[in-house]
Parts: sequence; structure tokens; C-alpha cells
Amino acid sequence: MVRKPYVPGPRHTKRRHSLSEYGKELIEKQKLKNWYNLKEGQFRNYVVKILKAKGKIKDAAAFLIKTLESRLDNVIFRLGFAVSRSSARKMISHGHFLVNGKPNNISSFLVKKGDVIAVKERSAGKGLFKNLQTTLKKYNPPSWLTLKVEKLEGEVVGEPNVEEAAPPAEISSIFEFYSK
Repeated sequence: MVRKPYVPGPRHTKRRHSLSEYGKELIEKQKLKNWYNLKEGQFRNYVVKILKAKGKIKDAAAFLIKTLESRLDNVIFRLGFAVSRSSARKMISHGHFLVNGKPNNISSFLVKKGDVIAVKERSAGKGLFKNLQTTLKKYNPPSWLTLKVEKLEGEVVGEPNVEEAAPPAEISSIFEFYSK
């Protein structure tokens, strides 16, 4: 396929414009925001909070990824209980999970090292979780999580890192976008 130096359409739109710095930063921000299935306000709050504490935090990019990976909806996705982050959010809002033995229906809840996330016994028999044990036997969670397939529970045993999360965006440009 030959790529022409102009866009399709009327003759007066002949040139392809290169993206501005702002446009590149905006695209990177949208990539990460959509990757974690967050709304603009939620995402901005996380980034602005880190920007305010810039002197106290050594590696802002790693801290942002650590925070986003520690959200309950992401942990449930990483444990393999849900096929996507959006379905994990829905499962949480419907009250299917316990965090340290207590019901939790807040997807933005930040889990800490030592927290145990389990499927409620009442929910374990439902259609969402019926065949989950057979699927999870083949699944390998990230190193900072442990999974007990027979009990349908997982534990946070460490902290998430940037290498394992492998975000699809350049995080430094996200901070540049919000620092303007």
C-alpha cells in the first residue's frame, strides 16, 4: 500500500500535519487512562496528587503505576477473576468480593500488602464464577499477587512494579501534560 503525503478527501486538504507536543502528551494520557478504564477526573486526581508530592516521591512514574495497579478493580483483573477491568468494576459494584473478610463495593479501593481478596461464598455458586476454578488453574498472576484457586481468593504479597505492569504509555509525558 502506498501512503500518499495528503489525506483523502477534497483538494484543499492536501497536507498531513505532524502532531504538536500537546497532542502527543494528550495521546499518551488517553492511552494510560483508557488502559486502566478510568474517568478523566479520577485519573487527574491521581496524577495531580503525585505532582504535588513531587519532592517526597523519588520516582513519580513508578509511584503512579503502583497506585493504579493497587486499585481493587485492577487487582481482581490481575488475579484472573475477571476478563477485563470494566467487568471487574461491575463485579465489585455488585458486591461479589470481600477484602480482608469485609464486603467491598468500591472499585477505587487501594489494596495494601497483606490484603486478602476473596469471592463471597454466596457469589461463588453463581454463573460468573462457576467455571472460574478450571480457568484459573492455567492462569499465572503477577509476582506481587498469590492466588489460591480452590478457595477463590488472592493475597497481595508485594508491591506492583513498572516492568511487570508494562503500561502502554510514556508516563513522563503524562506528567508534562498535567503540569501545564
